[in-house]
Amino acid sequence: TSTSPAAPVEQPKGTKTEWPESVRRYVQRSFHPENDDPSVSRAELEAKLKDTIGSAKENNALYTIDWDNMPLPQALVRADREAQLKLHHRAAPITTPIYTDDSFNPKKRKSNDFSHDSSAPPPWHSTNAGRSLEDRISYSPEKRAALDDPKSSKFQKEANKRKRRFENEYKAANVASLSLNPPPPSGPIVGTSEVLEKKYLRLTAPPVPSNVRPERVLRQTLELLKKKWRKEGNYSYICDQFKSMRQDLTVQRIKNEFTVSVYEIHARIALEKGDIGEYNQCQTQLRSLYAMGLKGNPIEFKAYRILYFIHTANRTGLNDTLADLTAAEKEERPIKHALSVRSALALGNYHKFFQLYLDTPNMGAYLMDMFVARERLAALCNICKGYKPDVKLRFITEELGFESDADAAQFIIDYQGQHLLEDRTEYIAFLTGKANGLFENSRAAAFQKVDIKGQI
Repeated sequence: TSTSPAAPVEQPKGTKTEWPESVRRYVQRSFHPENDDPSVSRAELEAKLKDTIGSAKENNALYTIDWDNMPLPQALVRADREAQLKLHHRAAPITTPIYTDDSFNPKKRKSNDFSHDSSAPPPWHSTNAGRSLEDRISYSPEKRAALDDPKSSKFQKEANKRKRRFENEYKAANVASLSLNPPPPSGPIVGTSEVLEKKYLRLTAPPVPSNVRPERVLRQTLELLKKKWRKEGNYSYICDQFKSMRQDLTVQRIKNEFTVSVYEIHARIALEKGDIGEYNQCQTQLRSLYAMGLKGNPIEFKAYRILYFIHTANRTGLNDTLADLTAAEKEERPIKHALSVRSALALGNYHKFFQLYLDTPNMGAYLMDMFVARERLAALCNICKGYKPDVKLRFITEELGFESDADAAQFIIDYQGQHLLEDRTEYIAFLTGKANGLFENSRAAAFQKVDIKGQI
């Protein structure tokens, strides 16, 4: 008997498996809402995922398999089912032929035929054992008991006949069902809908072409959404519409430069509104699309990826991203900036870090906004230890990258440091000597592991 492969998480005590980033992306894609398949249960998905990755690990193929192009567990489950159906289709006609020349011969017709023999008596004229009501009444009690005895050879013969009849009828109905209800095609569809705006709904059945917009219509939709976003700024509506567009692209398997633009625009809007869950989904798809050689803005989004991993303190993801960078990419301004941010934090150079924060290219500042508060707390703790008994509030403003003294003061007050601000004749002083570790607990809490929706 064969043994099932061990789950990826079941490691021997004292050892730890470093999963390749491509495997992590594969797992993440498997659980994306847009890849949900109502016909595949969560248990089936997880079992197939565990089996696939476990087999790869046992065969030392974790780093050789092209996980970015590996079929998702949902597709693997469906393929297994289709293989079983094909086997059933090939085997069923041999055991239970339905439409043959012999089926029209009354002498060879079997009980699994759907038509009734006109010469057969109606049901109410016969009994289960094939004996008439008159016979059953006229027999003596002893005779009836003998005939009805389960041990009776005649009783057993009739019981076996009924069993075979029901089995044949079940098989015939099952084969007919398979013939009349073939599994839906697994290939891409071509949409025919002309509707520009469509609410996003999770698929609970195979998509219907009349409800899916082709690329020509989706291009018009994108232009409309860009105008509405600039004019109205309704993120809830825009996000819903972009998810609907992404779904239409996915079910039609459209992967081109237009697909890249849809994911890039949605990712930027999600960043602006702080929706990390949607941003992560877009970023994951973009990395796959860029790997196909499609044109877009890979430098911009690789820089975002570096900043994101700094935010989530994901060293493995960060190292994998850095390893993928070419020498030319490292000289591009967005990536060079992100690498400088990483270096400044690694060296504890907060002065440099906050200078970089105030000069972030593209939309990287939205990502840095997500972790700048914790870095300000860390820098503030260092200032309280190194500068005593006090410093000017203006010094805090400039060193920690605040836009004004008022913003710097509010930050200190938000962490219960109002008593450390002293209004003097010419300036406001920050009493570092009296902080006594006030900000240490807040700093420790801020540096706890980040739990982000969409992250593995």
